[in-house]
Amino acid sequence: MKPQTTARLAYRAAALFTRLPWSWLRGFAHALAGLWIALNARESRVTRRNLELAYPELPADQRAALHKAVLRSTALQAVETLRLWTRPRERNLALLTERHGEALYDAALASGKGVIVAAPHYGNWELLNQWLASRGPIAIVYKAPDEAVGDEFLQLVRGGSNVQQVRAEGPAVRQLFKVLKDGGATGILPDQQPKAGDGVFAPFFGVEALTMTLVNRLAERTGATVLYGWCERTGPGMQFALHITPAAPAVADPDPRTAASALNAGIEAIARRDPAQYQWTYKRYTLRPPHSDEVDPYATEEHPH
Repeated sequence: MKPQTTARLAYRAAALFTRLPWSWLRGFAHALAGLWIALNARESRVTRRNLELAYPELPADQRAALHKAVLRSTALQAVETLRLWTRPRERNLALLTERHGEALYDAALASGKGVIVAAPHYGNWELLNQWLASRGPIAIVYKAPDEAVGDEFLQLVRGGSNVQQVRAEGPAVRQLFKVLKDGGATGILPDQQPKAGDGVFAPFFGVEALTMTLVNRLAERTGATVLYGWCERTGPGMQFALHITPAAPAVADPDPRTAASALNAGIEAIARRDPAQYQWTYKRYTLRPPHSDEVDPYATEEHPH
């Protein structure tokens, strides 16, 4: 079966699933989170380790409660995303019961200098993508799945008017430079760990983390405005608040570590708004600073006793 055909079948299955009442879907997400905990699944183990690294000051019972809340939020985010992907954009945007900073984004776009939206893995970033596309053309950087079917599925669900999906590969930088030089907008997930040699180490929740330099390189060379953007869950239903805020000028600093530190500080401030809504299931700290004698903090978690 061709990848395109399989992707379309997966889309239809997702559309049928997300027609279930929201209370059922929410219950499914909570059950999935409970299963992760009961089975000590990868999501549960990685989250536990991340919270130990990022919140060492929390008492064990509070960290355990946060661990459960993170997994529930992560499962909920997955179900929300399937629903967002299989419903019309206009209907999804009606879920934004609060909107903060829309004028800031529109003014930055109207300036003609280009806009870089740094969108952390917080809340629901897929809804943010749809809002950005509603304001005009947007080039979204993404890491392509290993399987062709996965990529076809993303092209299907994230595509549509005003959306240009740019693979996070070598030619991406040239494409983004052109978009920004032409006064356009690009969306970047800034808290993904780059490959060794493609970033610098900078503190994130007090721990050195390999951090991308793409944002500061683009901003420094094009003069584009850098903004943070996120859609925060605000209620038990699918209700969200849009936030667009300015990034610190230091994110465009010519010194990569200074810029990366400023970028991470902004992401951390967003994540601390409601730690449960941040993607703690991601291995952010696998690569360690050279000559630090540190080891991969997740190594023992991959082989639980």
